[in-house]
Amino acid sequence: QVQLVESGGGLVQAGGSLRLSCALSGRTFSTYAMGWFRQAPGKDCEFVAAISRSGRIRYYVDSVKGRFTISRDNAKNTVYLQMNSLKPEDTAVYYCAADRIATSNKRDEYDYWGQGTQVTVSS
Repeated sequence: QVQLVESGGGLVQAGGSLRLSCALSGRTFSTYAMGWFRQAPGKDCEFVAAISRSGRIRYYVDSVKGRFTISRDNAKNTVYLQMNSLKPEDTAVYYCAADRIATSNKRDEYDYWGQGTQVTVSS
């Protein structure tokens, strides 16, 4: 059974940085495309970034382009989300997810989800 565990969330001032990590266990990490999503209070779950199995293909939502970087280390079974120049509107619970089929920005196409980690950006 696949398990995803996120870490690295916290409270940061606007303009600051955080790095989220998500470790996958139970299956071969390199066979999954990975994604990050977020959900702010009262809002729908939003795609943030995705990375292919090899790491060569990456997608971002427009609002984080140039500020966030998704990466993966297949030897460590971990995907990362480096978040720079954080803004109050980035405040949300961030979830990582694993997709067996393709690199996608669609929530419904992901097969496994972590429990989420809270990111709060103060102004």
